[in-house]
Amino acid sequence: MQRLVFTSSLGLGAVALGALLSAQTSPSVPPASAGKTSAVTSARFSGGPHGVVKNVKGFPIEGLMVQLISHQTSIRTTVYTNQQGEYDFPRLERGDYVLRLARPLEFRPYRRDSVRIDGATPLPDIVVEKISESEYLPPTPDILPQLTGAEWLANIPGTQQEKDAVVGTCGSSCHSFQMQMRARYSEADWRKIVHRMTDYSYRILLEPNRRTEFTPEQELVVKWLSRVRGPDATNPPLKPFPRPIGAATRAVVTEYELPWTTVNIHDVAGDAEGSIWFNINRSPFIGKLDPKTGKVTSYRVPPAPPMKIKVPNHPIKDPPGVHPGLHWIQVDHKTGLVWFSDTWAQALGRFDPRTGDIQQVNTGLFGNVALSPDGKFIYRHDGAAIKKYDTATVMKTGLPVKEYPLPKGTSGTYGNFVSRDGRYFGGGARQGILWLDTQTGEVRDVPVVSGAAVNGRGDFDPEGNAWSGGKLGTLVKYDPKTNVISEYTAPTPHVAFYTARSDDNGEIWAGEMHGGRIARFNPHTKLWIEYVLPTPLSQDYHSWIDNSTTPVSYWYGDQYGYIVHVQPLQ
Repeated sequence: MQRLVFTSSLGLGAVALGALLSAQTSPSVPPASAGKTSAVTSARFSGGPHGVVKNVKGFPIEGLMVQLISHQTSIRTTVYTNQQGEYDFPRLERGDYVLRLARPLEFRPYRRDSVRIDGATPLPDIVVEKISESEYLPPTPDILPQLTGAEWLANIPGTQQEKDAVVGTCGSSCHSFQMQMRARYSEADWRKIVHRMTDYSYRILLEPNRRTEFTPEQELVVKWLSRVRGPDATNPPLKPFPRPIGAATRAVVTEYELPWTTVNIHDVAGDAEGSIWFNINRSPFIGKLDPKTGKVTSYRVPPAPPMKIKVPNHPIKDPPGVHPGLHWIQVDHKTGLVWFSDTWAQALGRFDPRTGDIQQVNTGLFGNVALSPDGKFIYRHDGAAIKKYDTATVMKTGLPVKEYPLPKGTSGTYGNFVSRDGRYFGGGARQGILWLDTQTGEVRDVPVVSGAAVNGRGDFDPEGNAWSGGKLGTLVKYDPKTNVISEYTAPTPHVAFYTARSDDNGEIWAGEMHGGRIARFNPHTKLWIEYVLPTPLSQDYHSWIDNSTTPVSYWYGDQYGYIVHVQPLQ
């Protein structure tokens, strides 16, 4: 076992562009004071830095993201301006910070490289100037990197079918749409790229699919990219999405940059002590973040030795020569054990933080799996059955203790999750949700009405409903009491949901891939709140909800190498 300790750091000159949305102006109100610093009249925090953002005419701007970056830790803290243009930070560690606007879009950038923060520090008024009086922005080099993938799709010509094909084919993969939108290739070259990106397995471009023809969706994507991103294509004037208002501005976003480049975080999970555990999808490491200090501790996962007992009916790959990389991670809060899976070596891992013991076993149990709430069992769909493993024996034998056969023709799952009482299993299937009663063995394979692809990870809410993320921006709910599936579409177009998580209050949370925001959905009121993120290229795979805070808070590990904490204020 190898233990490496880093303190997270970030080059301040290379800070990721932030998240905010559009060119709307706030309702007309009397101009703010002309003095250097305006008083904040409706503080939302006690004892933190605060200030006001207004335009050159003295009118407040709502929904801009103001960011402080610590010189000491490089932790980025972002808050939003309210309707009066006011912003308030929570109490921060004393020291020097960069003060900037994250993703100003229609406004010229604002940045001060060193401001001293000490308690309730009043910050100088930020006066912003618009780049253009038009609601459309010029496609300049400083504007283009600020766009989310969804904004790119909204601004590029094409039919809804073409854009759905792009999101459905590429929307849950391993990079933003910036690559495609800023490239220029011929149809022949786009055909090679689409083949390479969609027909090779395991996201490291190995083991190509042997099919000889593209699917209709792939053909649609190739034709569209060739038309709108061909060698002579130009960018049109750009209209960003509207900036957040109201409840969407009542949050704090904290970003912890990890001490590596080109890492790809997949899952995160919190422990009982407040640490955040994460895994790296293309490297053999799990890590632990201390949110109080930003310190990251890294643990190298040893290769899994071949199993002495072969798993029946499962062709386990021999670990030598298999690319290392982790996928799922979950903490058993009763024992403190950290469970994780390898992506390609078909292995299950377990780490004991108390002893430092870390091991991985080549079991055929890999990818997305689920740990029961009591920590006693692990579940996973595998072929023609859902398999149940005992955590007390799985690392020794690799064998399931029970199998639940699936009826012939039942679709498989991508996600695997267990209800809060441990009785029910759920998984996002290809066009719906697969549900299992572990006591009776009853299996239901329930399709969505729309026929749209689901195939996501998910969660059970406190009422026993199963939820899954949908590829075309829908949250999918299955109510086993009525045997009914419902679909709820996000307000922001051209996004994808990889997963859906429920908090203890029954609200559903999900990262909007390519939307640069976190969705919070109330199933009872059908209301959405979308928290815009400071970095537009965000890729949120599998998140963790901290139900111990009031309100609950949301953690995710970004595909681009940092961990994000979203703390709502209501």
